[in-house]
Amino acid sequence: MMNTSGFSPAGLRRVREVLDRYVDSGKIPGLVALFSRGDETHVEAIGTMRHDGGAPMRRDTIFRMASTSKPVTIAAAMVLLDECRLRLDDPVDPWLPELADRQVLKRFDGPLDDTVPARRPITVRDVLTSTFGLGMDMTSLGTPIMNAVFERGLTPNLPVPMPEPDEWMRRLGELPLMHQPGERWQYQISSDLVGVLVSRVTGQSFEEFLRERVFGPLGMTDTGFHVPADQIHRLPPLYAPDPQTGEFLVWDEAEGGRHSKPPAFQGGGGGLNSTADDYHAYFRMLLNGGVHKGERILSRPAVELMTTNRLTPEQQAARHAMAVDNVHISHGQGQHGGWGFGMAVRTYRGDYAPIGQFGWDGGSGTATYADPANQLTGILLTQVGASTPDSMRLIHDFWTTLYQAIDA
Repeated sequence: MMNTSGFSPAGLRRVREVLDRYVDSGKIPGLVALFSRGDETHVEAIGTMRHDGGAPMRRDTIFRMASTSKPVTIAAAMVLLDECRLRLDDPVDPWLPELADRQVLKRFDGPLDDTVPARRPITVRDVLTSTFGLGMDMTSLGTPIMNAVFERGLTPNLPVPMPEPDEWMRRLGELPLMHQPGERWQYQISSDLVGVLVSRVTGQSFEEFLRERVFGPLGMTDTGFHVPADQIHRLPPLYAPDPQTGEFLVWDEAEGGRHSKPPAFQGGGGGLNSTADDYHAYFRMLLNGGVHKGERILSRPAVELMTTNRLTPEQQAARHAMAVDNVHISHGQGQHGGWGFGMAVRTYRGDYAPIGQFGWDGGSGTATYADPANQLTGILLTQVGASTPDSMRLIHDFWTTLYQAIDA
């Protein structure tokens, strides 16, 4: 049997030294890192909430999880699959009638009215695998369809705010698809669409259902789509440093900011706020085959579906190109090979992490992964967005040293 006795003392020192180095350099004001193996858990809270000092980072600091929301919010759909309230290959039309009878662009960069009919309806599987036909495509910026997506407020963090879900769906339904359903993996919009689907199937808000079936049972008391006023002091500002000068520009202040009140749209793609311990409970549940402290949250096959690759090389050609041909944009993130439901899955050995590791990174400087082979969970949270490579390089170095610390 494999020894999972934890980490070597020398390896733990090296992890701490690398984290300290980033904070000491002034590039990262503060961070919280939590990592566990077997029964052994370590937490490092280093630096301060603001770049000019102030309150220290603490284990219970709340962070904007950005795209690391995706692997967590997808659990709501898995609950519905487990209960046979959704089936993978059923069309979504009964719940999302706005997406019935789709038109598809003849060319993804062509005019919006140059279309052919969709070959088939969009299915639940297409939405869960991010292959329903529309998404954020960083290799297609400036095309008429991408411009239309941004102008309509269909993605977060842009000047046009995302509207409430029914209006969001109405705007989404006005657009043609970029690709035929099931043909091509595309980022982000599917993850937000999952939330609307869950809400319409259950008759509850997305957050209510997540709280009832996932956050509550896991004890994720600090996880949600906004931070209550009496806890806002635990949320640091989010910085998007100037790419040229490195100056710390505030992208989102805590008080009065984007996360200080309930949003119009509860975005499964990037809307969560959470803590290292809340996320640890979730990823440990996945490593434990869906069980948390003796209570089953998800079935084992549901977890296996989420956390193993669901896509063909053809479906994810664009994602692979983004990761490999545009390394200077992705900072090397995304070179995992595969994608399950709501998260990346390593299908080849491209760095220190083994095949089978699953999780994702967030543009707010967050990273959350688990590794079944080593029974390892790692969570690294900062308040520095990816406008500069600093937080992404920190994430890489964290994983490089963490894997070295497994010495047993």
